[in-house]
Amino acid sequence: MPSPPLDPVASTPPIDTHLCLVSAQATPNLTPALDPATRPRRVILLVSADMRRRAHWLSSVLAARGTRVETWDLADPWDLEQIQTQILQLLDQEQALVRAGTLALNATGGTKPMSIAAYEACRAYDLPIFYVHPERDRLIWLHPAGLEARDLENRLRLDAFLQAHGAQVQSLSRDGIPPGLSELTGWLASRAADHAGDLGQLNYLAMKAEEGLISPAFDARYRTNRPFQALLGRFADAGLFTIQQDRLVFPDEGARFYVNGGWLEEHVYDLIRRQRGRLPHLQDLARSLNILHENPRGDPVPNEIDVACLAENRLYLVECKTRAWRGGEGEGIGAEALYRLDTLKDLLGGLQAQALLVSFRPLPAAVLRRAADLRIRVCAGPRLAELGADLRQWLAAR
Repeated sequence: MPSPPLDPVASTPPIDTHLCLVSAQATPNLTPALDPATRPRRVILLVSADMRRRAHWLSSVLAARGTRVETWDLADPWDLEQIQTQILQLLDQEQALVRAGTLALNATGGTKPMSIAAYEACRAYDLPIFYVHPERDRLIWLHPAGLEARDLENRLRLDAFLQAHGAQVQSLSRDGIPPGLSELTGWLASRAADHAGDLGQLNYLAMKAEEGLISPAFDARYRTNRPFQALLGRFADAGLFTIQQDRLVFPDEGARFYVNGGWLEEHVYDLIRRQRGRLPHLQDLARSLNILHENPRGDPVPNEIDVACLAENRLYLVECKTRAWRGGEGEGIGAEALYRLDTLKDLLGGLQAQALLVSFRPLPAAVLRRAADLRIRVCAGPRLAELGADLRQWLAAR
Protein backbone atom coordinates (compact mmCIF):
# COMPACT_ATOMS: atom_id res chain seq x y z
CA MET A 1 0.00 0.00 0.00
CA PRO A 2 1.46 3.40 -0.92
CA SER A 3 2.74 5.51 1.94
CA PRO A 4 0.79 8.66 2.89
CA PRO A 5 1.99 11.82 1.19
CA LEU A 6 4.59 13.85 2.99
CA ASP A 7 3.60 17.14 4.53
CA PRO A 8 4.62 19.74 1.89
CA VAL A 9 7.14 21.74 3.86
CA ALA A 10 10.45 23.15 2.74
CA SER A 11 12.57 20.33 4.13
CA THR A 12 14.19 17.22 2.73
CA PRO A 13 12.36 13.89 3.10
CA PRO A 14 14.20 11.22 5.14
CA ILE A 15 16.04 9.13 2.56
CA ASP A 16 17.69 5.74 2.92
CA THR A 17 18.23 4.77 -0.73
CA HIS A 18 18.71 6.55 -4.05
CA LEU A 19 17.46 4.89 -7.21
CA CYS A 20 19.70 6.27 -9.98
CA LEU A 21 19.59 5.96 -13.77
CA VAL A 22 23.13 5.49 -15.12
CA SER A 23 24.05 7.54 -18.19
CA ALA A 24 27.10 9.20 -19.70
CA GLN A 25 26.72 12.06 -17.21
CA ALA A 26 28.04 10.93 -13.83
CA THR A 27 27.82 14.20 -11.89
CA PRO A 28 24.01 14.41 -11.41
CA ASN A 29 24.03 10.97 -9.78
CA LEU A 30 27.14 11.63 -7.73
CA THR A 31 26.57 15.03 -6.14
CA PRO A 32 23.21 14.30 -4.42
CA ALA A 33 24.69 11.06 -3.07
CA LEU A 34 27.53 13.00 -1.41
CA ASP A 35 25.57 16.01 -0.12
CA PRO A 36 24.91 15.58 3.64
CA ALA A 37 21.30 16.75 3.28
CA THR A 38 20.41 14.09 0.70
CA ARG A 39 23.15 11.49 1.19
CA PRO A 40 21.74 7.96 1.24
CA ARG A 41 23.00 4.89 3.03
CA ARG A 42 22.55 2.92 -0.18
CA VAL A 43 22.38 3.52 -3.93
CA ILE A 44 20.71 1.26 -6.52
CA LEU A 45 21.93 1.84 -10.06
CA LEU A 46 19.62 1.02 -12.98
CA VAL A 47 22.10 -0.06 -15.64
CA SER A 48 21.80 -0.94 -19.31
CA ALA A 49 24.47 -3.11 -20.96
CA ASP A 50 26.22 -0.16 -22.62
CA MET A 51 26.52 1.70 -19.30
CA ARG A 52 28.14 -1.03 -17.18
CA ARG A 53 31.61 0.52 -17.30
CA ARG A 54 30.21 3.89 -16.25
CA ALA A 55 28.24 2.21 -13.45
CA HIS A 56 31.48 0.63 -12.25
CA TRP A 57 33.24 4.02 -12.22
CA LEU A 58 30.40 5.59 -10.27
CA SER A 59 30.23 2.67 -7.84
CA SER A 60 33.95 2.90 -7.09
CA VAL A 61 33.64 6.53 -5.98
CA LEU A 62 30.52 5.98 -3.86
CA ALA A 63 31.75 2.77 -2.24
CA ALA A 64 35.04 4.43 -1.27
CA ARG A 65 32.98 6.96 0.69
CA GLY A 66 30.98 4.38 2.61
CA THR A 67 27.88 4.12 0.43
CA ARG A 68 26.53 0.65 -0.28
CA VAL A 69 26.04 0.29 -4.04
CA GLU A 70 23.94 -2.27 -5.90
CA THR A 71 23.02 -2.60 -9.57
CA TRP A 72 19.78 -3.57 -11.27
CA ASP A 73 20.28 -4.58 -14.90
CA LEU A 74 17.86 -3.41 -17.58
CA ALA A 75 17.40 -5.61 -20.63
CA ASP A 76 16.59 -2.78 -23.04
CA PRO A 77 17.00 0.91 -22.11
CA TRP A 78 14.59 1.95 -24.89
CA ASP A 79 11.67 -0.41 -24.19
CA LEU A 80 9.37 1.65 -21.98
CA GLU A 81 6.98 -1.13 -21.03
CA GLN A 82 9.75 -3.60 -20.22
CA ILE A 83 11.64 -1.02 -18.16
CA GLN A 84 8.53 -0.21 -16.17
CA THR A 85 7.95 -3.89 -15.45
CA GLN A 86 11.53 -4.31 -14.22
CA ILE A 87 11.35 -1.23 -12.01
CA LEU A 88 8.06 -2.39 -10.47
CA GLN A 89 9.74 -5.73 -9.73
CA LEU A 90 12.52 -3.82 -7.99
CA LEU A 91 10.05 -1.79 -5.93
CA ASP A 92 8.20 -4.97 -4.94
CA GLN A 93 11.52 -6.33 -3.69
CA GLU A 94 12.09 -3.11 -1.69
CA GLN A 95 8.69 -3.06 0.03
CA ALA A 96 10.06 -1.98 3.40
CA LEU A 97 11.57 1.18 1.91
CA VAL A 98 8.53 1.76 -0.26
CA ARG A 99 6.16 1.62 2.70
CA ALA A 100 8.41 3.95 4.69
CA GLY A 101 8.78 6.33 1.72
CA THR A 102 12.55 6.43 2.18
CA LEU A 103 13.52 5.34 -1.34
CA ALA A 104 13.99 8.37 -3.62
CA LEU A 105 14.28 8.42 -7.38
CA ASN A 106 16.96 10.58 -9.00
CA ALA A 107 15.26 11.06 -12.37
CA THR A 108 18.14 12.95 -13.99
CA GLY A 109 19.99 10.28 -15.97
CA GLY A 110 19.24 7.37 -18.27
CA THR A 111 17.40 7.31 -21.57
CA LYS A 112 14.08 9.11 -21.90
CA PRO A 113 12.14 5.81 -21.61
CA MET A 114 14.13 4.95 -18.45
CA SER A 115 13.34 8.32 -16.90
CA ILE A 116 9.64 8.19 -17.80
CA ALA A 117 9.21 4.60 -16.62
CA ALA A 118 11.02 5.21 -13.34
CA TYR A 119 9.08 8.42 -12.69
CA GLU A 120 5.70 6.80 -13.32
CA ALA A 121 6.50 3.75 -11.17
CA CYS A 122 7.82 5.79 -8.24
CA ARG A 123 5.03 8.35 -8.54
CA ALA A 124 2.47 5.54 -8.31
CA TYR A 125 4.02 4.54 -4.97
CA ASP A 126 4.16 8.18 -3.82
CA LEU A 127 7.93 8.02 -3.43
CA PRO A 128 10.16 11.14 -3.37
CA ILE A 129 11.46 12.10 -6.81
CA PHE A 130 14.08 14.71 -7.63
CA TYR A 131 15.96 16.07 -10.61
CA VAL A 132 19.40 17.73 -10.72
CA HIS A 133 19.58 20.85 -12.88
CA PRO A 134 22.58 20.13 -15.16
CA GLU A 135 23.84 23.72 -15.39
CA ARG A 136 23.08 25.06 -11.92
CA ASP A 137 23.92 21.90 -9.94
CA ARG A 138 20.63 22.41 -8.10
CA LEU A 139 18.39 19.68 -6.73
CA ILE A 140 14.75 20.20 -7.73
CA TRP A 141 12.01 18.14 -6.08
CA LEU A 142 9.47 16.82 -8.58
CA HIS A 143 7.47 15.03 -5.89
CA PRO A 144 6.07 15.65 -3.33
CA ALA A 145 4.89 19.16 -4.11
CA GLY A 146 6.00 22.07 -1.98
CA LEU A 147 9.60 21.09 -1.28
CA GLU A 148 12.13 23.81 -1.93
CA ALA A 149 14.89 23.33 -4.47
CA ARG A 150 18.39 23.51 -3.02
CA ASP A 151 21.93 24.03 -4.26
CA LEU A 152 24.03 20.91 -3.83
CA GLU A 153 27.18 21.18 -1.75
CA ASN A 154 30.52 21.29 -3.52
CA ARG A 155 32.17 18.33 -1.81
CA LEU A 156 33.86 16.65 -4.75
CA ARG A 157 37.61 16.73 -5.25
CA LEU A 158 39.30 16.34 -8.60
CA ASP A 159 40.48 12.77 -8.04
CA ALA A 160 36.95 11.55 -7.18
CA PHE A 161 35.34 13.55 -9.99
CA LEU A 162 37.76 12.18 -12.57
CA GLN A 163 37.43 8.65 -11.18
CA ALA A 164 33.66 8.83 -11.69
CA HIS A 165 34.40 9.59 -15.35
CA GLY A 166 36.80 6.69 -15.81
CA ALA A 167 40.14 8.36 -15.09
CA GLN A 168 42.69 7.50 -12.43
CA VAL A 169 44.95 10.32 -11.27
CA GLN A 170 48.54 9.11 -11.21
CA SER A 171 50.06 12.37 -10.02
CA LEU A 172 49.23 16.04 -9.64
CA SER A 173 50.59 19.14 -7.96
CA ARG A 174 48.88 21.67 -5.74
CA ASP A 175 52.08 23.60 -4.99
CA GLY A 176 52.03 27.30 -5.74
CA ILE A 177 54.79 29.24 -7.46
CA PRO A 178 57.88 29.52 -5.24
CA PRO A 179 58.17 33.07 -3.89
CA GLY A 180 61.40 33.65 -5.79
CA LEU A 181 59.73 32.88 -9.14
CA SER A 182 56.48 34.77 -8.68
CA GLU A 183 57.93 38.10 -9.82
CA LEU A 184 59.63 36.54 -12.86
CA THR A 185 56.44 34.71 -13.86
CA GLY A 186 54.36 37.88 -13.67
CA TRP A 187 56.98 39.78 -15.67
CA LEU A 188 57.00 37.12 -18.40
CA ALA A 189 53.23 37.08 -18.68
CA SER A 190 53.01 40.87 -18.95
CA ARG A 191 55.61 41.07 -21.73
CA ALA A 192 54.48 38.30 -24.03
CA ALA A 193 54.77 40.32 -27.23
CA ASP A 194 58.16 41.91 -26.41
CA HIS A 195 60.20 38.75 -25.82
CA ALA A 196 58.47 36.11 -27.93
CA GLY A 197 61.50 35.20 -30.07
CA ASP A 198 64.01 35.10 -27.22
CA LEU A 199 61.68 33.08 -24.99
CA GLY A 200 61.13 30.71 -27.89
CA GLN A 201 64.87 30.09 -28.06
CA LEU A 202 65.03 29.49 -24.30
CA ASN A 203 62.08 27.15 -24.58
CA TYR A 204 63.89 25.20 -27.30
CA LEU A 205 67.12 24.94 -25.32
CA ALA A 206 65.25 23.71 -22.23
CA MET A 207 63.38 21.13 -24.32
CA LYS A 208 66.68 19.77 -25.67
CA ALA A 209 68.00 19.46 -22.09
CA GLU A 210 65.30 17.00 -21.06
CA GLU A 211 67.62 14.00 -20.86
CA GLY A 212 70.64 15.30 -18.95
CA LEU A 213 69.62 18.78 -17.75
CA ILE A 214 72.27 20.35 -20.02
CA SER A 215 71.19 22.17 -23.18
CA PRO A 216 73.02 22.36 -26.49
CA ALA A 217 75.16 25.47 -26.93
CA PHE A 218 73.11 28.40 -28.14
CA ASP A 219 73.94 29.91 -31.50
CA ALA A 220 76.86 32.36 -31.63
CA ARG A 221 74.59 35.21 -32.74
CA TYR A 222 72.88 35.11 -29.35
CA ARG A 223 76.14 36.00 -27.56
CA THR A 224 75.82 39.60 -28.72
CA ASN A 225 72.03 39.73 -28.59
CA ARG A 226 71.48 42.09 -25.66
CA PRO A 227 67.75 41.37 -25.09
CA PHE A 228 68.49 37.64 -25.10
CA GLN A 229 71.41 38.03 -22.72
CA ALA A 230 69.27 40.19 -20.42
CA LEU A 231 66.59 37.49 -20.46
CA LEU A 232 69.22 34.85 -19.64
CA GLY A 233 70.29 36.99 -16.72
CA ARG A 234 66.77 37.18 -15.30
CA PHE A 235 66.37 33.41 -15.41
CA ALA A 236 69.86 32.79 -14.05
CA ASP A 237 69.31 35.26 -11.18
CA ALA A 238 66.19 33.29 -10.26
CA GLY A 239 68.36 30.17 -9.87
CA LEU A 240 66.82 28.34 -12.83
CA PHE A 241 70.12 27.55 -14.53
CA THR A 242 73.78 28.45 -14.76
CA ILE A 243 75.52 29.20 -18.04
CA GLN A 244 78.62 27.16 -18.87
CA GLN A 245 80.25 27.48 -22.31
CA ASP A 246 77.05 28.83 -23.87
CA ARG A 247 75.04 25.93 -22.45
CA LEU A 248 72.26 26.07 -19.90
CA VAL A 249 72.84 23.77 -16.93
CA PHE A 250 69.67 23.15 -14.92
CA PRO A 251 69.78 22.24 -11.21
CA ASP A 252 66.77 19.92 -11.46
CA GLU A 253 63.84 18.87 -13.64
CA GLY A 254 61.53 21.43 -12.03
CA ALA A 255 63.74 24.29 -13.19
CA ARG A 256 64.04 22.84 -16.69
CA PHE A 257 60.25 22.39 -16.87
CA TYR A 258 59.70 26.00 -15.85
CA VAL A 259 62.02 27.35 -18.58
CA ASN A 260 60.53 24.95 -21.14
CA GLY A 261 57.18 26.75 -20.94
CA GLY A 262 56.10 25.46 -17.54
CA TRP A 263 56.14 29.05 -16.28
CA LEU A 264 52.88 29.66 -18.17
CA GLU A 265 51.19 26.67 -16.53
CA GLU A 266 52.36 27.84 -13.12
CA HIS A 267 51.17 31.37 -13.89
CA VAL A 268 47.66 30.18 -14.81
CA TYR A 269 47.51 27.97 -11.73
CA ASP A 270 48.64 30.79 -9.46
CA LEU A 271 46.10 33.24 -10.92
CA ILE A 272 43.24 30.80 -10.28
CA ARG A 273 44.53 30.01 -6.79
CA ARG A 274 44.43 33.71 -5.95
CA GLN A 275 40.77 33.88 -7.04
CA ARG A 276 39.59 31.56 -4.27
CA GLY A 277 38.63 34.44 -1.98
CA ARG A 278 36.38 35.91 -4.68
CA LEU A 279 35.06 32.56 -5.92
CA PRO A 280 33.95 30.55 -2.86
CA HIS A 281 32.38 27.91 -5.12
CA LEU A 282 35.87 26.99 -6.40
CA GLN A 283 36.26 23.65 -4.62
CA ASP A 284 39.49 22.11 -5.95
CA LEU A 285 42.46 23.07 -8.11
CA ALA A 286 45.57 21.27 -9.38
CA ARG A 287 48.19 21.44 -12.11
CA SER A 288 50.45 18.98 -13.94
CA LEU A 289 47.92 16.18 -13.71
CA ASN A 290 48.94 12.81 -15.12
CA ILE A 291 45.95 10.52 -15.59
CA LEU A 292 45.05 7.14 -17.04
CA HIS A 293 41.68 7.01 -18.77
CA GLU A 294 39.97 3.86 -20.01
CA ASN A 295 39.36 3.68 -23.74
CA PRO A 296 36.25 1.85 -25.09
CA ARG A 297 38.17 -1.46 -24.88
CA GLY A 298 38.96 -0.85 -21.22
CA ASP A 299 42.68 -0.22 -21.84
CA PRO A 300 44.34 2.60 -19.84
CA VAL A 301 45.42 5.56 -21.98
CA PRO A 302 47.79 8.15 -20.45
CA ASN A 303 47.02 11.85 -20.70
CA GLU A 304 48.35 15.07 -19.22
CA ILE A 305 46.34 18.08 -18.07
CA ASP A 306 48.11 21.38 -17.47
CA VAL A 307 45.59 22.92 -15.06
CA ALA A 308 42.22 21.62 -13.83
CA CYS A 309 39.73 22.87 -11.31
CA LEU A 310 36.24 22.14 -10.04
CA ALA A 311 33.71 24.90 -9.42
CA GLU A 312 30.06 24.14 -8.60
CA ASN A 313 30.89 20.49 -9.39
CA ARG A 314 31.78 21.48 -12.96
CA LEU A 315 35.16 20.63 -14.48
CA TYR A 316 37.35 23.36 -15.98
CA LEU A 317 40.40 22.37 -18.05
CA VAL A 318 43.22 24.66 -19.19
CA GLU A 319 45.83 23.86 -21.84
CA CYS A 320 48.93 26.11 -21.84
CA LYS A 321 51.09 26.60 -24.92
CA THR A 322 54.28 28.62 -25.40
CA ARG A 323 55.20 27.41 -28.88
CA ALA A 324 55.06 29.40 -32.13
CA TRP A 325 52.09 28.91 -34.49
CA ARG A 326 53.62 29.67 -37.86
CA GLY A 327 52.05 28.89 -41.23
CA GLY A 328 50.06 25.81 -42.13
CA GLU A 329 51.98 23.63 -39.69
CA GLY A 330 51.05 25.94 -36.84
CA GLU A 331 47.40 25.80 -37.82
CA GLY A 332 47.54 22.01 -37.87
CA ILE A 333 49.19 21.85 -34.46
CA GLY A 334 46.68 24.37 -33.13
CA ALA A 335 43.78 22.30 -34.42
CA GLU A 336 45.30 19.20 -32.83
CA ALA A 337 45.63 20.96 -29.47
CA LEU A 338 42.01 22.12 -29.64
CA TYR A 339 40.64 18.71 -30.57
CA ARG A 340 42.62 17.10 -27.77
CA LEU A 341 41.28 19.64 -25.29
CA ASP A 342 37.72 19.19 -26.57
CA THR A 343 38.00 15.39 -26.31
CA LEU A 344 39.34 15.52 -22.75
CA LYS A 345 36.63 17.99 -21.78
CA ASP A 346 33.89 15.63 -22.95
CA LEU A 347 35.50 12.45 -21.61
CA LEU A 348 36.41 13.78 -18.17
CA GLY A 349 33.70 16.33 -17.45
CA GLY A 350 30.61 15.58 -19.48
CA LEU A 351 28.28 18.14 -21.02
CA GLN A 352 28.90 20.90 -18.48
CA ALA A 353 32.72 20.85 -18.61
CA GLN A 354 34.54 23.96 -19.84
CA ALA A 355 37.91 24.37 -21.58
CA LEU A 356 40.39 27.19 -22.12
CA LEU A 357 43.48 27.41 -24.33
CA VAL A 358 46.12 29.84 -23.06
CA SER A 359 48.86 30.68 -25.55
CA PHE A 360 51.93 32.81 -24.97
CA ARG A 361 51.91 33.68 -28.67
CA PRO A 362 49.05 34.94 -30.85
CA LEU A 363 47.00 32.24 -32.54
CA PRO A 364 46.30 32.02 -36.29
CA ALA A 365 42.84 33.14 -37.37
CA ALA A 366 41.93 29.60 -38.45
CA VAL A 367 42.73 28.26 -34.97
CA LEU A 368 40.65 31.00 -33.36
CA ARG A 369 37.70 30.11 -35.59
CA ARG A 370 38.05 26.44 -34.74
CA ALA A 371 38.16 27.25 -31.02
CA ALA A 372 34.93 29.25 -31.38
CA ASP A 373 33.28 26.33 -33.20
CA LEU A 374 34.27 23.98 -30.36
CA ARG A 375 33.22 26.53 -27.69
CA ILE A 376 36.72 26.59 -26.25
CA ARG A 377 37.82 29.90 -24.77
CA VAL A 378 41.14 31.40 -25.81
CA CYS A 379 43.54 33.85 -24.18
CA ALA A 380 46.58 34.45 -26.37
CA GLY A 381 49.42 36.86 -27.12
CA PRO A 382 48.98 40.41 -25.79
CA ARG A 383 45.70 39.36 -24.15
CA LEU A 384 47.78 37.34 -21.69
CA ALA A 385 48.20 40.49 -19.60
CA GLU A 386 44.42 40.36 -18.94
CA LEU A 387 44.36 36.65 -18.11
CA GLY A 388 43.50 37.19 -14.44
CA ALA A 389 40.29 39.07 -15.32
CA ASP A 390 39.44 36.52 -18.03
CA LEU A 391 39.83 33.63 -15.60
CA ARG A 392 37.69 35.35 -12.98
CA GLN A 393 34.90 35.93 -15.50
CA TRP A 394 35.18 32.38 -16.85
CA LEU A 395 35.00 30.70 -13.46
CA ALA A 396 32.24 32.98 -12.17
CA ALA A 397 29.88 32.17 -15.06
CA ARG A 398 27.02 29.82 -14.10
